[in-house]
Amino acid sequence: MYNLRLLRYVDAVARSGSIRKAAEQLNVVSSAVNRRILDIEDEIGTALFERRPRGVRLTAAGELFVAYARKQIADSERMLSEIEDLRSVRRGEVRIAAIEGMAAEFLPRTIEAFQQRHPKIRFRVYICGRGDIHTRLKEFEADIGLVFNPPADAEIRPLLEVEQRLCAFVAPDHPLAARASVRLSDCIAYPLAVPDTSLGGRALLDEFLARRSLRLEPALESNSFEMMRNFAIKSGGVCFQIQSGMPPAHLPGGMHALPLSDRGLPRGRLTLCMEHSRSLPVATARFAEYLKQRLREETS
Repeated sequence: MYNLRLLRYVDAVARSGSIRKAAEQLNVVSSAVNRRILDIEDEIGTALFERRPRGVRLTAAGELFVAYARKQIADSERMLSEIEDLRSVRRGEVRIAAIEGMAAEFLPRTIEAFQQRHPKIRFRVYICGRGDIHTRLKEFEADIGLVFNPPADAEIRPLLEVEQRLCAFVAPDHPLAARASVRLSDCIAYPLAVPDTSLGGRALLDEFLARRSLRLEPALESNSFEMMRNFAIKSGGVCFQIQSGMPPAHLPGGMHALPLSDRGLPRGRLTLCMEHSRSLPVATARFAEYLKQRLREETS
């Protein structure tokens, strides 16, 4: 087994594509990083990186070695977290990759409540698209992910799936705001902001509309929930978003979330997941259990 410090050198160079940049991140001189990588290459008998005028690129052998290195680093971090837990230090870092719909309110509120009980546990949160979440999990950049309607992937293991309905979001003074629910046909008289094809909510809309004569003519299409919500508020329009465990009392700008009641409108699933071969660090495993509890409570 290689020294973890050497594995971190290789991982940092692979991520940055540059020995110099990796050395700056690691706070060591670049010659030391290069020397250690040359030592590993000499030991295994092949190059890990292809040296180029403007950086380096992984070779096929390098890709295999980096996958090994990241697994070893992740397992080491889990082991150290468990040792700290045994010593009752209760420290640790939880790394989450999540869709933007969870970033506005649910995740900040859930993290804050968890830290009330475990103040020494820190968080690193990456907000990204569905495919990027899986990539971060598989490359051990994140420990757990929150993704809507994830694509099938044998390397990703679901920890919890909760059903999500699609809602229409309107400003508190909107003519539809007083309703308990709406149909899509109720919304088309107003400026519409719809998710683009990178977001899971769009797939639900497209699947439903493909079987209906109804057509939407959006005034705005975006991959940003914040952009769509602000547009709906300012234009007197309607935007669409999954429920995302966001109770009405916490909606940004006092907006009203109106479930879409169209018969046959499909529902999606919000999935808490992880890389299938991993054992989660203690702090992350504890937060994952807390997260599952909150998701069940707020989507029941």
